[in-house]
Parts: sequence; C-alpha cells; structure tokens
Amino acid sequence: MKTINTLLLAVSLVTGTQAALVEKAVIYKQGGTTLEGFHVFDDAVVGKRPAILVVHQWTGLSDYEKRRSRALAELGFNVFAADIYGQGIHPQPPDAAGKEAGKYKGDRTLYRARLMAGLDWLKADARTDVTKVAAIGYCFGGTGVLELARAGAEIAGVVSFHGGLDAAPGLAAEAGKTRAKVLVLHGADDPYAPAAQVAEFEKEFSAAKADWQLVLYSGAVHSFTQKEAGNDNSKGAAYNEAADRRSWAAARAFFAELFK
Repeated sequence: MKTINTLLLAVSLVTGTQAALVEKAVIYKQGGTTLEGFHVFDDAVVGKRPAILVVHQWTGLSDYEKRRSRALAELGFNVFAADIYGQGIHPQPPDAAGKEAGKYKGDRTLYRARLMAGLDWLKADARTDVTKVAAIGYCFGGTGVLELARAGAEIAGVVSFHGGLDAAPGLAAEAGKTRAKVLVLHGADDPYAPAAQVAEFEKEFSAAKADWQLVLYSGAVHSFTQKEAGNDNSKGAAYNEAADRRSWAAARAFFAELFK
C-alpha cells in the first residue's frame, strides 16, 4: 500500500487539504430482498484503487464492521461492507443471531448469492480497480469469504478472521475453480472451529490446489478481534489483543502482496 499512501500524501500537499473519509449507507437488492450496506473511501485518493469487501459477523452489519471499514479506507482502499441478512435485521446473540446465521450456513447457495450481490456492487463502483479486489470477513463473515473462494469468484484474495472453515456437502473448493488466494487467521483454541475442522480446511484447499495460508494464534478463541466479546476464554469467544494486532498486520501484509 506504499504507492497509495504516497499518492494520498502528495495530493494533500498539492491541494493544501486534509484527506477525509466519505461514507454512506447503500441500499441494494438481491433476489427481491432489500439490503443496506456501508460504503467508505478516502476522497484524497484519485482515480481507481484496490477495493475490499467486508462481511459481517453473526449479529449483522454493525459499528464493528464500520470501524474496520474505515481503517481500510484510511489505507487507501475503496471499501464496501455488505449486508447479508437484509435491511434492519440485527439479531441478538446467542439465540436470534444463531438462528439467522444458521439460515445461510444451511443454505450456502443463498449465502453465496448475497455475497456476490455485495461484491458486484463494489466492482461496479467507479473507484474500484476490478483487477485488485479482495474480501475479509469476521466469524460468520469469515465463513462467507471462504464461500466466495469456493465459488470461484473473480477476486484476488480473501481473509477469514476467526471464521467457520467447514464446507457444505457438494460445495467444497475445486481444482481449477478456486481463483482467490486465501488467508485464514484463526484462534488455536477456537472451540467453534476446532483442530479437526482446521485439518479438513487444509485438506480441502490443498486438494483444490489453492494458494492458501493459515495462521494460528496461541491462547486465542473465537471472536479474538472483537472487544465486545469480553475477555473470558472459557466462554469460547473472547478478545485477544495480541491476536487482534497480529492478525491485522498479517492481513495488511497479504494485501500488500496481492496488490503490489
């Protein structure tokens, strides 16, 4: 991202203006369902630029994903946080959120359609360099970005933060179809995607001859990037400052390699 940040600085010096983030809610549709995403970019960056799709965790598009989106926009990316559930749907954990997320985990075809709707919106935006697009997701969204890879989406790479790693029957990654490079950032003690599921992910994506990486963070469980999860590992989901910091650095390094 050195080139983008250098350009951003140069523009600011020439114009005498501070870079500013521009953000807005975006209403779009998939299959008759109205969705509400979040678009943010830095107006000091001129022309087309690399773009990132952000996929939310199980409670729907929230302030958490918006904060992550703004952080990416500050790096020079064109960012769109997709809405999988539908406008105004923000289920509370654990029961309502689990039920809503389960609808899409149980119907990966529908999940993929919602993911592709967000990706299509981002690619259609005038600021996006369509040859340099990636996706990141958290928890439920981490599962989602792997579905984009499995579906053969035309995307440079995906990053799954503490996501579910299991494939649906008949919808595993396939050799010659999986185009995206894959980075999985995972808690070594995550009870929701334990070692057996990690091993299956490795087997699946190796058989697909995909370009994949897996980083395990010791002492980290599910939701390790989310302060909202608290700090009690015994609950299976908890914030881990070191894993949060290291995983963000790993994602940035991944993007630098993808978009060099």
